[in-house]
Amino acid sequence: MIKAIFFDWFNTLARYEPPREELHSQALREFGIEVSPEKILPGVLTADMYFFGENASSPVEKRDRKERAEVYTRYQKIILSEAGVKADQELLAKVANKVEQLFKGITFTLFDDVLSTLETLKEQRFTLGLLTNLAQDMSPLCHKLGLESYLDFVVTSQQVGADKPEPPIFLAALDRAKVEASQAVHVGDQYKLDVVGARRVGINPILIDRYDLYPEVSDCSRIRDLTELAQYL
Repeated sequence: MIKAIFFDWFNTLARYEPPREELHSQALREFGIEVSPEKILPGVLTADMYFFGENASSPVEKRDRKERAEVYTRYQKIILSEAGVKADQELLAKVANKVEQLFKGITFTLFDDVLSTLETLKEQRFTLGLLTNLAQDMSPLCHKLGLESYLDFVVTSQQVGADKPEPPIFLAALDRAKVEASQAVHVGDQYKLDVVGARRVGINPILIDRYDLYPEVSDCSRIRDLTELAQYL
């Protein structure tokens, strides 16, 4: 019997506002390159998969400066290549620098299905937790977005000293929820981080695939939005 549900943060409950594809489109425009946000979005999602995969194998921020630079350059190259933009190292660096400047004003917004889903789950008396690799205090953000009354706890990688997919963050969630692994579900958008990580400790994984990035995945439950979650509980 499922008693607790854990949620990933980015692309599960929340997304950036303004969207990153808009920032990249704006940055490219400054260098005379016109590419619509819609055309950039697939590259952003593909680059995310690359980055999270790298981070799962070895935390990027803990690598030396050269290795970090290589990852971020590769990340930017994937975005531009997927959008059909041929860029040399100089342009890659300029666009990345501009995006970084624009990124300073970015915030988060919830997906439309989040609050209604969490409200229903709370009414059904599930214990709800947030698990995130963001290395920051999530309390102000959860308060601002109206999540405080729905979440029973938040566990960050900073608190436990390890990122998903490593076990500590999942084990901490089980401890906070006071449930066995078989009584918990973890919902997340990254296969290597969320599905593999949850399975390592015996938690039931559910892959939320809002952008249809994992059509080939069949070894776990896969949903396109949170309104589909109820059928797996």
